[in-house]
Amino acid sequence: MSSRNSSRRRRSRKRSVSAAQGSKSEPAVRAGAGTATAAAAEQGAAALGSRTGDQPARAAARSAAGPSAGGSRARARRHRRGASRPRARAGGLQDALPLGERPQPPWHPLPLSELLILVGAIGVVVGLSRGVSNGPAPLVAGLAAVLIGTVEVTLREHLSGYRSHAIIIALLPPVVLDTLLVALITPFTALLKVAMLLADAGLFAFLYKLLRVRFHDARRQRAFMGRR
Repeated sequence: MSSRNSSRRRRSRKRSVSAAQGSKSEPAVRAGAGTATAAAAEQGAAALGSRTGDQPARAAARSAAGPSAGGSRARARRHRRGASRPRARAGGLQDALPLGERPQPPWHPLPLSELLILVGAIGVVVGLSRGVSNGPAPLVAGLAAVLIGTVEVTLREHLSGYRSHAIIIALLPPVVLDTLLVALITPFTALLKVAMLLADAGLFAFLYKLLRVRFHDARRQRAFMGRR
């Protein structure tokens, strides 16, 4: 009996010791699990915060890049449109270059001005080959035909803004005026020559400036109509 009681006591002691150890280890396990859960929660919160924090930055970047991207696209479209359409060129030698299509005369498709120039050139050649002593009629008629055809073409192209002929058109009135003075006045003095030179220079400058202003207005209007 005494041996059985002692064995029972030993077993009860072992059970109490194991129960005490289990009770001590259970809070530690719970604490460890709580610590792991808290760490995982912190990491998730940090990741969520970084994501939510990136959203305003991304939104700000998109809003900042949006106008610039849209502006660059709009500029590219305008550049392509400008490259495919004729542009109004600045003054100087570039005004002699054509812009758009050649203006047609009222009698189109009959090339009346070109025919006048051709017939006048033939008349000039015939008059020069026969000589002025045999009659200046072919020479004079040929020069008149060439002059009329040339003036019509140059005025049509200049006033429409297609190509500038300001120098040629401004030179014609002084040449005609000098021709009339030479035909009407036989004796030429030095004073008369100086007066004619000054009058020619003033008339040429006035006509050239007026023709340039008229050409630039027509050029701008032609370029604007070409962009529509």
